[in-house]
Formats: sequence, structure tokens, C-alpha cells
Amino acid sequence: MGEGAANPAAGGNGPAAGELETLCAAVYPAVAHTREEMETRYYGKLAEEALGPAWKDGVPTEGARQVVDAVQGELEQLRRASKSLVKAYQSLIELEDETGARLRDLRKSRSRKWYAPNPPANAAIDLEERRLNHFAHGLNLYKVLLVCIAGSFAGVVVEMLWAFARYGIVESRRGLVYGPFNLLYGAGAVFLTIALYRYRNRGRLWSFCGGFVVGSVLEYACSWGQELLLGSRSWDYSAMPLNLNGRICLTYSVFWGFLGILWIKDLYPRMAKWILKLPNRAGRILTCALAVFMVWNALVTCVAAGRWSKRLEGEAAPSAFWSMVDERFPDERMERIFANMDFG
Repeated sequence: MGEGAANPAAGGNGPAAGELETLCAAVYPAVAHTREEMETRYYGKLAEEALGPAWKDGVPTEGARQVVDAVQGELEQLRRASKSLVKAYQSLIELEDETGARLRDLRKSRSRKWYAPNPPANAAIDLEERRLNHFAHGLNLYKVLLVCIAGSFAGVVVEMLWAFARYGIVESRRGLVYGPFNLLYGAGAVFLTIALYRYRNRGRLWSFCGGFVVGSVLEYACSWGQELLLGSRSWDYSAMPLNLNGRICLTYSVFWGFLGILWIKDLYPRMAKWILKLPNRAGRILTCALAVFMVWNALVTCVAAGRWSKRLEGEAAPSAFWSMVDERFPDERMERIFANMDFG
């Protein structure tokens, strides 16, 4: 079969875009023909009216009114045609982008690097979730919770490895008192997934822009919220160029953009593939148990961090409960867990 021949297995009697291509090819000649008609019918008459005597009290003569009304009618039709073309063009660009992205994802998923297999295509994940009627399909609550938990863990591991590779030190990057979890990364994974999910089968530019915006907003909101609630800051970009109140900066916003591509095109489909291995009943129970643990962990962390702040201010424990908190979470332990937290 020739390269340009239609593949019957693809469905239909010919290329799906063949009719569309023919219609689009006819648009420009139609516009050129309409331009010629407008010049022949109206442009000369409009010029003659412009050179003729002034309209009395701004009211056109009967002949001029006929010309003006006719041109106005044509103009309204041209505006409607322009809107239709713009809408069709936008839809066509989206269709081209999605088709190209799906094809690239297929080719990438079928190849294998020497050290690891490539991620599955997002379209394959969607299809398998529908076939299995999986408990964590699409963007339901189970999927979001699992993404948050996995992101909270993976983010800590990656940042610890980065700190070791860059500075040669092993330092805690945790954000919770129990376990290697940081809800900032979990929230980032969730927001990236929610924001980029609709573009999972689209080109990388959409993923970059979504990651850039979502990551910047999330990072700023988390920094502001931490300072408002706990009086502390875990990062400060004041020394970086093009920063905003030291909470975000252009450099890290660009990193967020590339992370958006990496996340929705590589990490998310890998994670979704593993989630598909969870049986429905056991998966629901496990997800709920982990979610309860993370909520409890976050509450204990807020209590411990709040009390730590008060201790640094010299405030004694006002009750037996706070004495127990001081005993369970002394300064040494908190400094070890939250190595980068600054209450200044």
C-alpha cells in the first residue's frame, strides 16, 4: 500500500481530513472572488458618493441610502463569515495539535530507552481506565488523593537527591512530622494534574504554560499562607532576579513550566499505570486509609510547628497538652525535620 493511500483499518473510505482540506483550500479563492465582487459592485459607488455633494443634514439621498444599506448588509455578512472562520481556525489548530501530540505519544511509548521503558501514552491510560471501570478513573477523588500522596513522597525524595548532588549534604526536605512527605509537592502535583489534565493529549506548549502559571500561583500562595499562619518562610527568592516579594521568581517559574511538561507527559502516565494495578476494592480502602493518615499528619504538624514558634518566642507551655507537645516535638527534632524553616 502506498504511503498516501487510505488505510481501511483506520475506518471510513478515505482520509478523515480529506474533505476538510478540500473545503479549506476553497476558502481563499472564495474570499478573492468576494473581494472582486465588492470592488465591482460597491467600491466605485462609495467613492462617487464621497466625491458628490454633501448630504443635507447628514441624511443620504435615496440613491446613496440604497448603496449604504447594501454595503452595510454585505459588511454584516462578512463579519459573520469572519467570526465563523476564526472559530473554525482555532478549532482546526487544536485538532492539528492534538492529533500530532497523540501520534508523538504513541511513537514515544512504543520505543524503549536503553535504561528504562518510555511512559505509556495518556490515551492508552484513558482507554484502559474505561475498559476496567477502574475505581481511580479520570480525575475522580480517588485519583486526586493518590496523586497528592505520591507527589508528597516523590517531591521529598527528588529534592533530597538534588541537595545531595549539588551540595553534598543529606538534609531533610520533609514538610510533615511523620514520614517523608511534603504537602507542597503533593498540592503541586494535584494542581498540575487538574490544570493540565485536559491538555494531556495536546502539545507540550500547553503543558509548559499551564505549569508556569499553576506552579507560580501555588508557590506564592503557599509562601504567603505559611507566613500568615506560622510566621515563617521556607524559601526566599529576594536575591534572585525578577522575583515577586521573594516568594516566586522567573527562574523557578520557568522550572515549573518544564515540570508541567515532565509531569503530564511522563510522570503522570507512569503513576496512572501503577494505579491501574490496584484492585478496585483494595484500592479504595488503601486510598482512604492513606488520606486519613495524611490529614492527621498535617494537623499534628500544624500544632507542633505552631508551638515551636511560640517556644522560640520564649512562651512557656500554658497547659499539660502543650507540655506534651513540647516533650514529643522538642526544638532539636523540629530543626532536624524542618531544616530550612525560618521564623525571622
